[in-house]
Amino acid sequence: MKKIKVGIIGCGTIGSELARACLNGLRDGIELVGICDLDEKKAGSLKSSLKNDVPVLGMERLIKKSDLVVEAASASVSADVLKNAIKNKKDIMMMSIGGIIGNEALLQDADKAGIKVYLPSGAVCGIDGLKSGGAGRIDSVTLTTRKPPKALDGAPYLKEKNIRLADINGETVIFDGSAKEAIKGFPQNVNVCAALSLAGIGADRTRVKIVTSPEYTKNTHDVEIAGDFGKIFTRTENVPSSSNPKTSRLAILSAIATLGGAVRNVRVGT
Repeated sequence: MKKIKVGIIGCGTIGSELARACLNGLRDGIELVGICDLDEKKAGSLKSSLKNDVPVLGMERLIKKSDLVVEAASASVSADVLKNAIKNKKDIMMMSIGGIIGNEALLQDADKAGIKVYLPSGAVCGIDGLKSGGAGRIDSVTLTTRKPPKALDGAPYLKEKNIRLADINGETVIFDGSAKEAIKGFPQNVNVCAALSLAGIGADRTRVKIVTSPEYTKNTHDVEIAGDFGKIFTRTENVPSSSNPKTSRLAILSAIATLGGAVRNVRVGT
């Protein structure tokens, strides 16, 4: 089997785990041709931790060398990475899905260019059911996210509303609005609602509630979907990554599973 040449942009928690997966469990179908990060120290640290001699490349060169580009950087740059992949006619897997909201036309451009765009379901269950329901009529999609305060630290919305996480003593709803508003206010915490929005009825109609409490130890996502097919309710209780509380362990595993699926011909699920 011919190996797919993969380049990873972003050497944080998810990018690092994906790099290791490419060199280990996925090595029969994938060749890791390079890694890239704006933070050269971060890229250098990942390179030194890998057993194989994987080169650190600039974004343009990495994209040109790859068959499949993995974006694991941030929502602030993910749309630009997608543009570059389209320009160079390279398939891409995107982890910072929130960056697509407001730039959905890029997905149409990718389709016209004939490249594949992989958007992992990440830290939530129910995407398959939502996609299936979309073949009929979907009336509502609601996401309720519960996270410990440290997982929300630094969110622009908290600064804008002058919300001090240290002052929160019990279960508190800190946001209730559209997915589009949530993506703007919590850019490091909203890949779940972005994925639901793209798979379902859009970011304006998808509703999001964010709840926090010092007593929470897991990142929990409740999804409620209603339509002419009936109703779906899912709850995902995520264990946070040991290296980054903003990232759920399941999001990392979802990325690895999606990358593995890109090299296989048999697909299970919608």
